[in-house]
Amino acid sequence: MSIDTKTWADMFALGLPVLEKVLRPVFVYLFLVVGLRLAGKRELAQLNPFDLVVLLTLSNTVQNAIIGDDNSVTGGIIGASTLLLVNFVVVRFLYGHERLDRLVEGDAAPLMENGRVNAARLKHETVTLSELETAARKQGFASLDQVDRAVLEAGGGITFVARKPDPDETRHGELLQRLDQVLEQIRALRREKAMGSSQ
Repeated sequence: MSIDTKTWADMFALGLPVLEKVLRPVFVYLFLVVGLRLAGKRELAQLNPFDLVVLLTLSNTVQNAIIGDDNSVTGGIIGASTLLLVNFVVVRFLYGHERLDRLVEGDAAPLMENGRVNAARLKHETVTLSELETAARKQGFASLDQVDRAVLEAGGGITFVARKPDPDETRHGELLQRLDQVLEQIRALRREKAMGSSQ
């Protein structure tokens, strides 16, 4: 089966000028960066089903804005290459400009301090207590009681720092352990005495 010249032309002939094919992805990229920044950090990592639906439909919604009235392979390659190039340039530029990077990505937000949940910050970042507990369990914490500090990072992930037991708790634990050892020794002595008296 051979491909005729018209099919080749349809596949690779641009339906739009090259400059338009380059500018469309740039504008959409900038819009999405600003939009996701305004939407909050949770959109980037801590997704609930509603966030996932929004992100999936968002990509479909902006598709026509990026490609325009052009379904050619060449147009798709130009659009994708433009997106990759713009992202590369933006990331490299922000790497050297820390203030601007913080403006674009935002700052880390403490959700827990000294073992206490910051309810106001959770509300501001639209992270529920249940989502915070789930994220803690994913990182190996049985409950939030084991967490000293939780931070919603600029990239959207939540970092947890374990609670260090205070000296009183440590001493109490050591005393209980020693008491268990003494009780076990007493039981062993009683068993020996019982066995000796039965002989």
